[in-house]
Amino acid sequence: MSEPNPSPLGGMKVVDLSKILAGPYVTMSLGDLGAEVVKVEHPEGGDPTRSWGPPFNGPDATYYLAANRGKRSVTLDLKSAGGQEAVHRMLEDADVLVENFRPGSSLAGLFDYRKLSERYPRLVILHISAFGDTGPLRDEPGYDMVAQASAGLMSLTGEPDGPPVKAGYAMGDLGAALFGLVGVTSALVERERTGRGQYVTTSLYESQLALHINWATGYFATGERPTRLGSGHPSLVPYQAYPAADGHFVIAVGNDSLFRRLVTALGRPEWADDPRFAANRDRVAHRTALNAKLESVLVDEPVAHWVDLLGPLGVPVAAIRTLDEVYACPQTAALDMVQTVEHPDVGPLQQVAFPVTFRGARPPVRSAPPTLGRHSRDVLAELGYQEQEIDVLLGESAAATHPQGA
Repeated sequence: MSEPNPSPLGGMKVVDLSKILAGPYVTMSLGDLGAEVVKVEHPEGGDPTRSWGPPFNGPDATYYLAANRGKRSVTLDLKSAGGQEAVHRMLEDADVLVENFRPGSSLAGLFDYRKLSERYPRLVILHISAFGDTGPLRDEPGYDMVAQASAGLMSLTGEPDGPPVKAGYAMGDLGAALFGLVGVTSALVERERTGRGQYVTTSLYESQLALHINWATGYFATGERPTRLGSGHPSLVPYQAYPAADGHFVIAVGNDSLFRRLVTALGRPEWADDPRFAANRDRVAHRTALNAKLESVLVDEPVAHWVDLLGPLGVPVAAIRTLDEVYACPQTAALDMVQTVEHPDVGPLQQVAFPVTFRGARPPVRSAPPTLGRHSRDVLAELGYQEQEIDVLLGESAAATHPQGA
């Protein structure tokens, strides 16, 4: 039995001082789970991803629209006394603060976690950085591309004889976001026992190391530097993309019985008895020879032929879909993974929903990504500011952004 509009974090209040992707993805996810999220942005341009286009949809880039739904936007100059005081009013009854200030920056000093923890002992503070809170690189800035390069992902991605390639989407940022989300929710659970919040940290670099999994353990065991395998797997063969007559598709054979099933379907049952291919460890050792044999057969028929033949036999197989095909797929629709919300400037706006259900129900997309400063007056009024005070506060922020004579 499904539960309509599940909100496991309903009643929680989140202050989002982060920007770009990792932090905003954490706070968007907290909002999807029912928390009330206030995003504090600089009056001049706000979150930089608002301008990371094309493509744009309305006033903002689609990059910004991807990670900021379910929030309210307030514009404040955090370096001004008035802006800092407004944030502190927000923190008085907040449950979570998320920030990604560069270590050593003025804002990191102004919102130091030690001072915040003393003043707000129940507050859970998440800090996301490029390389972590300690070590020789702690003060270095970083973007997703830097994390993918410095933490090894690019050395593992691409064809063996080609250049290093980054992952198709931002695995550095998104990895840190997912671990940060786990950290925040774990800290909230612990707070229920202890009554105290805590300082939680993660980084793009750490998250990439955590995601190395079998690559790292293989290296620890052998001391051998892994090399790029294209779409191949270091420990399983056949387990990669293969050419068909009209494109590519994947086969993922995870054991010897599946391999026998595969080669029998291909009309080559004798390959399963070949000592080079009979066991997975042998197939890995003779990867090149086996793949050449497979390709010589698979290239004769179109992708649909192989999917229709192998799928019913239980051999893991799939066409390589493009995004238009993914979002037209009946499975995507059945999961209700695309939801539409009304945006004040562009009208109906499609969003990829939160990928977890609760009692059979998916958390709804609650509101569109906010335009810059859309909720400034409402939020400040809720914090107890009078109308004249709000005028002054927002005017100070604008003046700080555009000083006289600048």
